[in-house]
Amino acid sequence: SQTMHPSSASAFLLESERRPAPPSPFLNTRKLFFIVIVLLSMILIVAVCILAVLLRRSVGGSHNLKHFYMNTLRTKKFVDLTHSFDETIPHWKGVPAMNRTLLYWYEEGYEGKTAPGANGYSGYGFFIEQFCHVGQWGTHIDPPAHLVKNRKTLDEIEVSEMVLPLVVIDVHEQVALNPDYTLTMDDIRAWEAKYGQIVEGSFVAMRTDWSKRWPNEALMENRACVGGTYAECPARYPGWSKETLQFLYETRGITASGHETTDTDPGSATSRDDYSLETYILDLNHYQIELMNNLDQVPQDGALIVIGAPKVKGGSGFPARVFAILP
Repeated sequence: SQTMHPSSASAFLLESERRPAPPSPFLNTRKLFFIVIVLLSMILIVAVCILAVLLRRSVGGSHNLKHFYMNTLRTKKFVDLTHSFDETIPHWKGVPAMNRTLLYWYEEGYEGKTAPGANGYSGYGFFIEQFCHVGQWGTHIDPPAHLVKNRKTLDEIEVSEMVLPLVVIDVHEQVALNPDYTLTMDDIRAWEAKYGQIVEGSFVAMRTDWSKRWPNEALMENRACVGGTYAECPARYPGWSKETLQFLYETRGITASGHETTDTDPGSATSRDDYSLETYILDLNHYQIELMNNLDQVPQDGALIVIGAPKVKGGSGFPARVFAILP
């Protein structure tokens, strides 16, 4: 048999020692795992930094609403929900028309008046008018004290109650078929099935498109006949229902509500001097907005509503400027 020469054996051993050991599969797996962790960490850090920058640009941080306005709010569409008013607009049958008097004009001799003092014309150099109208004039706010003693007056409504999520329940097609239509629970269920539960603190508006009849008082009242008493010829316009108002205020916890007609109650009720639905809302110490406009121009969900009204001490109501900010 053949034997290895001692010198050859030594050379073989030396060569074996110089050769690197084959890599361990366990060590390769650990190294790969470490690399993956490092890469994922870097990606996460970059993503967080980008998100922080975007949020900062969007809202400028939680303490700076200026950036929110600059980067978000002013890019949105604003919709006026208010009618312009003057002496001729439709109004509740129990109050007088508005009176408007010029006191001062820019130049002397306005409308042929050559001297101050004529017909209430007091002087010139600037423009000042005097207005005399009831609080419930045009698009207006009804504070709780309007119908219920010892409830909130106009100045006691918190400003935090004047910027709210806007919910629009659209029943204009039903009203087109039946002017005496009143809101139903099915209408609310259909809205919530599509958009989700109505958020607590919302302002809920009933869209009927009745505002398209403005400013024609006969069309707004829509009386069943001409010339008779309200008992003989009742007004026919849509309204809310007790069931839906109870659900919205007591179950969903909304802050306020509004509509396009002159009253919360349908015309068939107000013709009998029945204002029980409006009384119900105000007795809960909530306010409402009447004679809203342009509800067909806002989405049914996702907008904000802003209500502006003067802070009349102990006030029973006043014309309001109401608008929506669209998403």
